[in-house]
Amino acid sequence: MELIVGLGNPGQEYECTRHNLGFVVIDKIAYILGLKFRVSNSLEAEITPSAQPGKLYLLKPLTYMNLSGTSVLKVIKKYSIEPKNILVISDDFSLPLGKLRIRLQGSSGGHNGIESVISSLGVTDFPRLRLGIGPVPDVLSDSKDFVLGRFKPDERLKVGKMTDFAAASALEFCNCIDNPSALLEKINSYKPS
Repeated sequence: MELIVGLGNPGQEYECTRHNLGFVVIDKIAYILGLKFRVSNSLEAEITPSAQPGKLYLLKPLTYMNLSGTSVLKVIKKYSIEPKNILVISDDFSLPLGKLRIRLQGSSGGHNGIESVISSLGVTDFPRLRLGIGPVPDVLSDSKDFVLGRFKPDERLKVGKMTDFAAASALEFCNCIDNPSALLEKINSYKPS
């Protein structure tokens, strides 16, 4: 892996919303690696310098969720990164809160940020790590209100554990050169406590 992308919306009003879990995880990865984000207007993103040793960039698109692919495309072109060498991290309301799912390719699953990345890159074969935030309550007719809402106090401990595990797992995935099957199973079988 050469690029880890955390999906979210920029701006204080979106901090700590369910839809910004990609940003939360990528911030934790940057902390683990001791990296600082810098704003790049030309890339429409916050990006870290390459982690040493090796080439690994961390990216937070500043294009808002529905246009995330615009920034991702600019970065992979600038740094000559193949789509199969990026890991995209996002929320997913179709997964129960605390559940993780990693796939090496696939559809957007209805996620607008993932759909934007697929559309911009023109491929579906890039890994993605999804963090469960569901289910959407039956009383809500629009999932937008749910994903742009904040976690309830009794959910925050589970969310913290899930994002810690996701950050560590993303780094482990990036360093997994040989058969990743066991790692994929470990991530997909994670059960929040």
